[in-house]
Amino acid sequence: MNRQEFNHINETIHEEKMDNGLQVFLLSKPEMIKTYGIFTTNYGSIDQTFTPLGKEEEVTVPEGIAHFLEHKLFEKEDRDVFQDFTKLGASANAFTSFTKTAYLFSATSHIYENVRTLVDFVQDPYFSEQSVEKEKGIISQEIRMYDDQPDWRGFFGTIGSLYHKHPVKVDIAGTVESIQDISKDDLYMCYETFYHPSNMVLFLAGNFEPEEMMNYVRENQNSKEFPEAPAINRRFPREPVSAFKSENSIQMAVSTPKAYIGLKEQVAELSGEELLRSELLSDMLLDFYFSTSGKYYDELYQSGLVDDSFHFETEWEREFGFTVLGGDSRSPDAFLKRLKKMLLTMKKETITDEDFARMKRKKIGEFMRALNSLEFIANQYTHYHMLGINLFDVLPFIESLKKEDMEEFVENWMQESRMTTFQVKPKE
Repeated sequence: MNRQEFNHINETIHEEKMDNGLQVFLLSKPEMIKTYGIFTTNYGSIDQTFTPLGKEEEVTVPEGIAHFLEHKLFEKEDRDVFQDFTKLGASANAFTSFTKTAYLFSATSHIYENVRTLVDFVQDPYFSEQSVEKEKGIISQEIRMYDDQPDWRGFFGTIGSLYHKHPVKVDIAGTVESIQDISKDDLYMCYETFYHPSNMVLFLAGNFEPEEMMNYVRENQNSKEFPEAPAINRRFPREPVSAFKSENSIQMAVSTPKAYIGLKEQVAELSGEELLRSELLSDMLLDFYFSTSGKYYDELYQSGLVDDSFHFETEWEREFGFTVLGGDSRSPDAFLKRLKKMLLTMKKETITDEDFARMKRKKIGEFMRALNSLEFIANQYTHYHMLGINLFDVLPFIESLKKEDMEEFVENWMQESRMTTFQVKPKE
């Protein structure tokens, strides 16, 4: 077991790579009452085309299968795993993103039993034809529920207008039609390919003794047999740099139109550190101009073009990246025209040394406050680890940023050819 000390934030991580390839990270916080655990596989909704374990030819699986698999792992032949956690006084959950599937629990007692429950149920799949067919109806209802939410449709409508072929354009849960094609054999094939311990990370944070916990996890893993770690071959379609559509819209039962601008980020050949730099700088710039205290937001708000529903987000991954800004607007065309002009002329704005120093201080403050959350640490440590970055190196990385880095980044950031506008319009 290795021990890493991060004196600048007074944290210590204990880590070990198990014989089966599972990467385990422990953050002991004896002052905490709660313990949080998350077991994550490097497998998400975009992983649709790959070479299955033990096969030579690649396959393309139905959209939404990663999310479907997440649902099914909780159901065993004789019980629902949620009941196991409830009996142990724990709260359990799971989520599927574009790139990851994670299973988690939070508890104040029976910590070792809850860790065992978490690891054992994920590593012991059970699927039957009958239960798979039943789940199709449940997930179909979930998909229809999200399809009725204008904000959700606006978000995925924007991404869908950015990307020509990349599976990030598809809702993580898939479609009502696509999940009908999922079979028990498909689930086992995806599980065996992507749920090998060597493709997974276990992060535990909270009130426990690290050496005892690592021994406990090690004994648990040594008691199980796994095949040799597979080389996972994923394939993604070649994606043009430009946006798929320059503008798009749908009609829904909304009283106020919703309007968004999306930007397809250029992530090709970016390393982990370069991805981190781009993510930090883009987020700092968006916050500087478009937070409630930002110059651009104030101009939009005072003009009556936006209300407090306006928001922005930026996501940078190895295979894709996007930035989305928008919200409700009673004058969506005027709003989008003004917003696009702001974004395209951003590089002409002057950011002073004082501005940049304030941006860094704010980012550092937000990061330090977030470290008070076990959930934030565990989730983000896992996320960054899969990008080749250590979460606790982010703070010194922010401190090392220079104004020249931001000037170089913003010069090439916003390009109209990589932009789309999307509107959710009231039904006529």
